[in-house]
This record gives sequence, structure tokens and C-alpha cells, in this order.
Amino acid sequence: MVVVSSVLAVAWGLVSYRLCSLHLGSNPKLHAKIEQLRPINEEISAPRGRILDVRGHILAMDMPVRNVCIDPAMIRSSTNGMAAKVVAALASALQMEPAMIWPKLQQTNSYAVIRKYVPVDATEVFTNSRLKGVILEEVSRRNYPRESLACHVIGYAAGGGGSSGATGSSGIELHCEKYLRGVPGVRVSEKDGKKNELVTHRVVEVDPQRGNDVYLTIDQNLQYIVEKALDTAMEKNHAKGAWAILERVKTGEVLAMASRPDFNPNDYANADTNNFLNRAIGFCYEPGSTFKMATIAAALDAGTVRPDTTINCENGVWIYMGKPLRDFHPHGVQPVANVIKYSSNIGAAKIALTLGSTRLHEYLEAFHIGRRSGIPLAGEEGGLLHDLRRWTALSITRVPMGHEVMVTSIQVLDVINAIANDGFLIKPQIIDRIITPQGNAVYARQTEVIGHPIRPDTAKLMRKLLTRVTEKGGTASHASFDGYTVAGKTGTAQKLVDGHYSDTLNIASFVGIVPAEKPELALIVVVDEPGISGEHTGGVVCVPVFREVMEQAVRYLDVPAVPAEMAWRFGDEIPNL
Repeated sequence: MVVVSSVLAVAWGLVSYRLCSLHLGSNPKLHAKIEQLRPINEEISAPRGRILDVRGHILAMDMPVRNVCIDPAMIRSSTNGMAAKVVAALASALQMEPAMIWPKLQQTNSYAVIRKYVPVDATEVFTNSRLKGVILEEVSRRNYPRESLACHVIGYAAGGGGSSGATGSSGIELHCEKYLRGVPGVRVSEKDGKKNELVTHRVVEVDPQRGNDVYLTIDQNLQYIVEKALDTAMEKNHAKGAWAILERVKTGEVLAMASRPDFNPNDYANADTNNFLNRAIGFCYEPGSTFKMATIAAALDAGTVRPDTTINCENGVWIYMGKPLRDFHPHGVQPVANVIKYSSNIGAAKIALTLGSTRLHEYLEAFHIGRRSGIPLAGEEGGLLHDLRRWTALSITRVPMGHEVMVTSIQVLDVINAIANDGFLIKPQIIDRIITPQGNAVYARQTEVIGHPIRPDTAKLMRKLLTRVTEKGGTASHASFDGYTVAGKTGTAQKLVDGHYSDTLNIASFVGIVPAEKPELALIVVVDEPGISGEHTGGVVCVPVFREVMEQAVRYLDVPAVPAEMAWRFGDEIPNL
């Protein structure tokens, strides 16, 4: 008893001495170490702003999720089979095989990630459980509730989960990064020995500010209509790709922009990177016959031809500068009005010769061919219009039919929009407004005129001529539908392969405006490499897509039909002003 009492007395004495030393002594090194461990100086992540369609439907938003992590050392040191219980609970909640979790427990550090970005409801089982060593990190992840709908317009935001959040990597997510990114908050405080915050010691707390909301001009219902029509065309024609743009004529608002193939931005990491390209604005191609709109509009505006001016189309083959130029269908002497209706390459070339290279080039520049449209969207290409000094003797006959020039679809749409807008070129818009979390507008869309390539009377005359393209005998005779006339132009361009034009690979297109008499909507449809032999022209491949979309769009938007007595019907008549 004496020995035991002595040992206990000595032990308690040592403990008492140590306590007195800790509390009453100076211990500068120990205090310095504690002061290094105690402070909290952290950045609080800010939610990214939302992306919405023009009617307020959410297309992209941040969602709260959790990273499920463990402390391997703590779990291994637990008794009563805690490790097995933790593994079983994790495997059940996260739908993982236990064999994937056990190796994590063997790590020597005190932190191991089991799975990132887990929905909150799937982790609730751990919130009030007695499982030691399970760590739930509160983070957020970018979510796209409509999945692939308008994916090329919206883009995707990569990364996230940390204080800095995700970063826009394409589309609107990239273009509007400075508006969408939130302002992180700050917390300065202290924590106890168990790493819990001492709220009473909190010195500074600045709440994070959510990013601004970006409202697009896109209407998700019209976007869905366009995408489904493209999917049908892709399947029917075994095509390599397809894309389309639907736009309001008077304001330049893009109501739908779709591209195929597509991707799911929720799973961008596993997507084919080739599918990220927004072909509507980022794919350059030789347009073919849709380009004849600009050529003939230029000649009519310059007064070098009239609709009734006759052109010898040489019955389908014309030799110029020792090189043959052919038409898809042979024609003899035709008025200019029929050159565009039948889409004669020879007729377009001879009309361009009346202008000359210099004036033709000037008009094409006025239509903004070879430069970006300026649409506020990441990934737009400018196309290619060679400097006049690089034109050859043949260029004056090849450029008018859409060869030796590269465009994007939005540039072709701009041309017909200028024709629809009495000659005024309108800048395309895809952002309607940007609103702060407090409800203030930092940006509001405004219609912007960026050029005036042709006169109003020329534009009206061109609308009449293009209406004949969609009548019987024209290359797009099935484009019009009940109550509405369509002015438009088909295109079927051979693709360049290894420096030569392919006899089997084509790009088919159709661009049109509705109603022709008083245009409200414009739509371009392009299909890349339609694969059915003999069914590869714009009139056969793209016109059905145009009609399917427009029939639904005019009713959805309440575009008034033109009374029968006011509708343009020309037949064999040559239109005039």
C-alpha cells in the first residue's frame, strides 16, 4: 500500500506540475504552435450565376453536392469492427463495390476521397450516424437540367468543388465568365483542438455573392423542335453532321441554334471532343448555291442586270478561260429571274461578269463575308474571302456560285436577313439580358445595325425572286406551307478532299425567310455529307427540315399568316417592283 500510494502520489505530482507549467509558465514555443493551428482564414465559395432561356427556364445552375471522404487512420484505430461497418455503409450509399473502398483504408494519410460530387440526399445516411472517420465536404457542381439541349450554345464549366468554383470552358459559360463567376466570401475566426470553429471568436465574415444570371434569346421549346428535326434528318440521310439557326429577322435574336453531333455537358469529361464544335458558327465550308443570293443581289443593286435580262446558260456546259463550268440541270437562254430559280451556276457566273471582280468583292465585303458576325458567343470563325489581289482569272466565275470562298452558316443567314430587312445588316444576338442577384440589369439586348449592303428596293426585288425558288419548278418547291410563303435558296456544294472536289461528298443547305412578303423569321439548315446516293441536294435533304421547323415556329410565336389576296404568287411571271 505504501509503494502504490507513493507511485500514485508521484504520478499526480507530475501531472500537477505539468498543469501548472502549462497554465502558469510562459511556454513561448507551445503558444506559438497553438497560435499557428488555431486561426481560420478561409475563402467561402460563391455559387456561379444561372443561364436561362428567354422565358426564364433554367438551362444551367449550381447544385449543392458533397464530396464523401474518410480518415483512414481514425477508422483503422477504431474497435468493434468499425472499419467493416464504414465500408459496408459507403458501398451501400454510393453503390460501389466494397473492394474499391478497402484499399483507401490502407492509406497512411488522414484524408482520402471516396467519391466526389455525390447528391446530398445520397449522403444523409452519414449525417447522424455514429460511423467515425467519414467526412462530408459541402461543395457545389454545375448542373445542366436539360442535358444536351442547346449544349453548344451553353457550353460547359469545368472544374469546381473548391473555393474558386467551376470555370467556363466553351459557349456562353466561357463568353460570359466574368458575369457568371461569383465573388467569394471570407471568414476569419478560430478553431478548438477538435478543429471545430469557435463562433464567439469569429472576427470577420463576408458572405459570398452569387454570379449574375444570363438570359439567352434562345427559347427552349423552339430549340427542342429544331434539335428533333435535325436528329430525324441525321438518321434519315445517314449524315456526318447537321446544324441549324432560327432567328428573328428584325432584331437578330437567335431563337434556336443546334448542332449535331452533340454532347451532355453534365458528363463533358467523357464526351468526344470532336462533338464540342458548334458547327453553326465554328464550321467553315464552301456554301455553294446559297451564295448566289449575294451575287445576284449585288448585280441588281449595281444595275448591271434586271430580272428580265436574258442570260445564255449554254445548255449546261460553258467553257471559260479554258475550264468547263457545269450546271446540275441544263438550261438554255433564261432571264435572271430564272437563273436564281433554277440555280444555274453558269447564269450566276455570267451575271458576276457584268459586275466585274472589284465591285463583286466590294459587295461581298459589305455583306460581311469573310468576317465574324459578332454574335456574343465563344467559338465563332470568320470564314475566308480572299483579298482581291489573290483572285485568279477564274475566280469571277467560281466565287459567285459559292466556290473559292469559305463561310459559316450564320454569315449566310446574315445575307438573307439583310434581304429581309430592306438591305440593312443586323448583328445577331444570343444574350437577351444579364441580371444581378439583386435584380439589376447590367446588360440589356439592343438591336444593332452593322451595315447596309443593298438598297431597300433591291432587297424587296430579291425577296420576290427568292419566293419563286420555293414555287413549282424551283429547287425548293416543297418549302412553302398553308398560309405562308417562303423566300429562300438551296445549296449543294461538293466538298474539298485532298485539294479536289469530291464526286460523292457534299454539304447540302437551305436558307429561307417567312413570310416572304413581310419577313419575321429566318432559318438556315445545313447537312454535312448526306449519305443516300442521289438524295444529297439541299432541296431534298434540308427543305423538309426547314418546313417542319417553320410550320411549328410560326404557330408557336403567333406569326400572322398573309391573307391569300396579298400573298406573292408568281409562277412564270418575272417579278418587278
